[in-house]
Amino acid sequence: MTEAAAPTSPFGFRDVDAREKVRLVRGVFDSVASSYDRMNDLMSGGVHRLWKDATAARLNPRPGETILDVAGGTGDLARRYARLARGAQRRNGGPDASVIVLDYNAEMIRAGIDRGAEPEMSWVVGDAMALPLPDASVDAYSIGFGIRNVADIDQALREARRVLKPGGRFLCLEFSRPTAAAMRAAYDAWSFHAIPRIGGWVAGDAGSYVYLVESIRRFPDQTTFAGMIRDAGFGRVGHTNLSGGVAALHHGWAI
Repeated sequence: MTEAAAPTSPFGFRDVDAREKVRLVRGVFDSVASSYDRMNDLMSGGVHRLWKDATAARLNPRPGETILDVAGGTGDLARRYARLARGAQRRNGGPDASVIVLDYNAEMIRAGIDRGAEPEMSWVVGDAMALPLPDASVDAYSIGFGIRNVADIDQALREARRVLKPGGRFLCLEFSRPTAAAMRAAYDAWSFHAIPRIGGWVAGDAGSYVYLVESIRRFPDQTTFAGMIRDAGFGRVGHTNLSGGVAALHHGWAI
């Protein structure tokens, strides 16, 4: 009997054993953790902050909710959720919200803790493909710029659906496909030529940013990814293009 081939997963422009991708991605983020937030500002001209503001507003955190931010890294999104939930609590009353930041990479978590946290936030090292949470235990799930880094995107989506309560909200902020050809050409030129160079100057690691740019190009377009979200069991699936499709905010409901 012929032994079945091991599953593969894209790592930039090459395909690798899915188990190897986990190790390789961990190495990327070990390398860039200390400069991650500064590089985000430089790569996007600060526009990533507006994308994250839009994500937090769409999630609309409420008092008493449990919110899970997967691949939460240094806590950028989670801080926004915590502040919005606290503001809603001051206006309307209710119990404290709980915002869980989960990331596979301990160095990213450490960098986030070093930045300081809101009182609603807690930090967990964990795997998006095997979340350390019970079924139907969170009110909202988000993942920002992280799902393209997992070895099995479909499994990560199924895990998101598993941990959400009925009626729970799913949000995924991710780099996507610019809608205009001229924008795609300009974005490709910036991504492939400028970003690795900036990564070399600021983070001392151009190679990790070559991977990050390549991983964006390999990620499914908006329509294809929406189909993957539906296949994982979500309803009312849609997306909002940001900055002409440079990024997209995907959303769905656990119904």
